[in-house]
Amino acid sequence: MQRAAALRLLTLSTGILIGLTPVGAHGSEQAAPPEQTLGQPQRSAWAALQNASGRTVGVAILTEDSAGVHVHVQATGLPPGAHGIHIHEMAVCTPPDFTSAGDHFNPGHREHGIQNMEGPHAGDLENLVVEVNGTTVYDALNTIASLGLGNPAANILDGNGSALVVHANQDDNISDPAGNSGERIACGVIVQS
Repeated sequence: MQRAAALRLLTLSTGILIGLTPVGAHGSEQAAPPEQTLGQPQRSAWAALQNASGRTVGVAILTEDSAGVHVHVQATGLPPGAHGIHIHEMAVCTPPDFTSAGDHFNPGHREHGIQNMEGPHAGDLENLVVEVNGTTVYDALNTIASLGLGNPAANILDGNGSALVVHANQDDNISDPAGNSGERIACGVIVQS
């Protein structure tokens, strides 16, 4: 039932968001959607993002190819501004605080932050930026995590799975353990497609 609701939201979001340009992350570079080459191995997963009330607010599609894991998110009803977004270590999203998702996915035992000399976590991503109307279209590339094609030690679809979590504040990309990104405002369990 959650998958059906997520697919309906994705279809609706696509119709609403057509014509919007993917949002940049204020000074950071976000990856373009993956280009496919014939015969190139690929694996995919998805997550239905729910808010603290348990309402589905977005869909994330994760695709792994030789470049890494591409993360594409379409969402509505989120607070405007920049938000930390991370892959967390547990495939559990219990509202309202989503602490059930555990810490950031970090099998390499690194420090948090894309700009941290001792980092990053395998679950660290560029900030997600939400427009003033509450919508976002987000694309990022994670070259550490895997959906099972790349590094087996960084497989987010391991025995306890993983979740994608959106935080209330912008990630400063350097402070351990979570970049001062604040409370968790949306969460989705990552499920292999």
